[in-house]
Amino acid sequence: MEFIINGLISLVVIWFLIKQLIPVRGVSQIGTCDVKKILKDKGYQFIDVRTPYEFKTNHIHGFKNIPLPQIKQRHNELSKDKEVVVICQSGMRSNKATRILKKLGFAKITNVKGGMAAWRS
Repeated sequence: MEFIINGLISLVVIWFLIKQLIPVRGVSQIGTCDVKKILKDKGYQFIDVRTPYEFKTNHIHGFKNIPLPQIKQRHNELSKDKEVVVICQSGMRSNKATRILKKLGFAKITNVKGGMAAWRS
């Protein structure tokens, strides 16, 4: 019986981890090289969902800091008419942010694969 319970707990944990890592349906994924190509394009809005401290320490000029826990409260600072490009440190928090934005009705969302860890200025 204990074996079955441990197995079920393991499956739930694995399912949760996989769900967090799988890109959100309808959300584009781009690399940091592609971000450099679109940074000056006015058709995009760029948000960094890391903490204010992380953002202050190192960020990409043109990105606005809206920490992940504040996305729901501050989503009105973003236009649903423009594509939202989201970055974090590794891509996990930005992936979570894209899920939230999708649920809030944003249709044009892009996640930066690898996040700031992959960024080379």
